[in-house]
Amino acid sequence: MVGKGACFSVSTMLTILFDGIAYGMLLFVLAVGLAVTLGLMNFINLAHGAFAMAGGYITVLAMQRLGVPFLACLPLAFVLTAALGALLECTLYRPMYKKPHLDQVMFSIGLAFMAVAAVDYFVGGSQQNVQIPQWLRGRTEIGEGALLLGMGHYRLFIIAICAVLTVVLQLLLSRTRFGSRLRAAVDDPRVAAGLGINVNVVFLLTFAMGSGLAGLGGALGAEILGLDPTFPLKYMIYFLIVVAVGGTSSITGPLAAALLLGIADVAGKYYIPKMGAFTVYLLMILILLWRPQGLFTRGGRR
Repeated sequence: MVGKGACFSVSTMLTILFDGIAYGMLLFVLAVGLAVTLGLMNFINLAHGAFAMAGGYITVLAMQRLGVPFLACLPLAFVLTAALGALLECTLYRPMYKKPHLDQVMFSIGLAFMAVAAVDYFVGGSQQNVQIPQWLRGRTEIGEGALLLGMGHYRLFIIAICAVLTVVLQLLLSRTRFGSRLRAAVDDPRVAAGLGINVNVVFLLTFAMGSGLAGLGGALGAEILGLDPTFPLKYMIYFLIVVAVGGTSSITGPLAAALLLGIADVAGKYYIPKMGAFTVYLLMILILLWRPQGLFTRGGRR
């Protein structure tokens, strides 16, 4: 009996680790746009979760009312949410860039509450369900005995998608002309404009990309996290934790923070369910006591 218990324990730990990584990767995609706007653009956007909610509802409504396949809804959620982000950046966000951070916080959190109220009025307050394809609903087990690992197909799909997005985003920011222009615009907008860089266009594209990633994360996470009008408020603290713990120097910090928090959250809720998300907050406090500026920091800012 002892041997069987030990095997079960190790096998369970491996499965929890896998689920935690999948959850962490999902958190990263949801929060990386906030890390970009806060770290690179120096703008505090607490309405970031509203863009994630928009991506989730775009997916749900497109599937339920238009019959669009789930896989086709993912790029649709990214494109439409990015377009919404670009529109709001031009009309509402841009005048707030030079405002004090308190003004940005009050402005963006007001937008978040407006989004919650609007969705509740037009769509309803009930929980929305996403019907993922049958081939993503199964589960695969690898290994045997103590090394048995159970992997849900949908979580494996999320890990693969998020890993590709991480690599593409890292290359985009560090190896392309757009990334160089963005860093120049952030470090000194006046000098960048003098060199012929259209700072407004750079920030527009950056904000749209961050919004689109949030929308894609909302589309991917609707099945796991659930989707209702309170989504932006329910997960706002998680986005902020990822950014605060990971720092804003690059996407490496938020990625590491999201993985740590995802694993801690899944493990904590499994082993000590009565504690809820206590393990996440405890881990956040310990990391910030060790590194108050986050795991990774950046010297120059706009």
